[in-house]
Amino acid sequence: MKIAYVTTYNLMDSSKWLKYNQGNYGSSQYIFNSLKSANININCIGDLQNKHAWISRSKWIFYRQVFQQNYYSWAEPLICQNYSQQININLEKVGADIILSPEGFTPLAYLNCHQPLVLWLDTITASLIDYYPYLSNLCYETKKNIYLLEKTVLNKCKKVIFTSDWAGQEAIRIYGIPEEKIAIIPRGANFELYPGRNTNEIYQIIKSRSQTKIKLTYIGIDWQRKGGDIAYQIAKTLHNNGLNIEFKIIGDLPKNIDKFPNFVKPVGYINKSTPEGKKNYYHELADSHFLILPTQADITPNVLIEANAFGVPCISTHIGGIPTIIKDNLNGKLFKLDDSITNYCDYITNTFQDYSTYENLAISSFNEYCTRLNWKAVANTAKQIFTNLT
Repeated sequence: MKIAYVTTYNLMDSSKWLKYNQGNYGSSQYIFNSLKSANININCIGDLQNKHAWISRSKWIFYRQVFQQNYYSWAEPLICQNYSQQININLEKVGADIILSPEGFTPLAYLNCHQPLVLWLDTITASLIDYYPYLSNLCYETKKNIYLLEKTVLNKCKKVIFTSDWAGQEAIRIYGIPEEKIAIIPRGANFELYPGRNTNEIYQIIKSRSQTKIKLTYIGIDWQRKGGDIAYQIAKTLHNNGLNIEFKIIGDLPKNIDKFPNFVKPVGYINKSTPEGKKNYYHELADSHFLILPTQADITPNVLIEANAFGVPCISTHIGGIPTIIKDNLNGKLFKLDDSITNYCDYITNTFQDYSTYENLAISSFNEYCTRLNWKAVANTAKQIFTNLT
């Protein structure tokens, strides 16, 4: 079985990725590496050239200045057509039994080939229109192209792999995709930690955490969308209630807070592509009691899985595909979007006060990583799907 793995970007050169793409591109790279580790013959086709950039630049300027709307080149038919032409040329060189893409409709919209097509996505783009800020206020042309090209690709695919049950249901709801065409496989963590580590090692990490200071860690690039203000208010309320709190902020620091109080540790953005950054990131996660991410709009944040890999339970919101990752009182706790700060604080306080309860939750969180939220498990499940297609 030979798989051609298609992306428009350079999958193997993370130095060229913008920080906003690190999560998705990193997951795409881990999909590739995990399938390769599962003895699948897989080759990259990527680093495609946008040969019609002048068209997209002109349209972007036009829609922004005239209508104050968003236009995106990745949904431009002419650009998608050219991508497909480049892919076809490369397919003749590498040969393949299956064409797999983790990038959605852009590279495959106009691809005509005899091999079965497979998409591996967090969710369909249409489900994020007017949900994510960058997909709000779209111009009519971009919105029309998204629905048209995405539906075309989904109809052509033999299989569509989603990372959550919610995403699969969105594809059925919006496009009427047959349920038997859909598979659900949660992703692994975006770093090299495998479930072979024994539980005693994680237990020692958990044991080494402070039993007198509650360490909450927030990780996110988009402070507002990821619920940074809410996380900060939770930490502030716990502090005001007399608890010993440390609130770490990893990622973009908030612009609406002029001066951080003493209980806040503003770590900032950590570049995990460097050895030093990776070591620092591991340390900050391992030294946390909870990852707190009360995100207001999301799909399946990879940081939740990364936290579980270190035996860190996650506190987040019951939206998007997050319920596929986090199960209440198994590897964290999910709250409604309109839940009060008090409810968050009560859960954290009650869990931490009986430290054996916290320890059991932390161990259980690591077990979830070991059994289903790791790349080895992901690759084994995916390999069976691909085998059935050939």
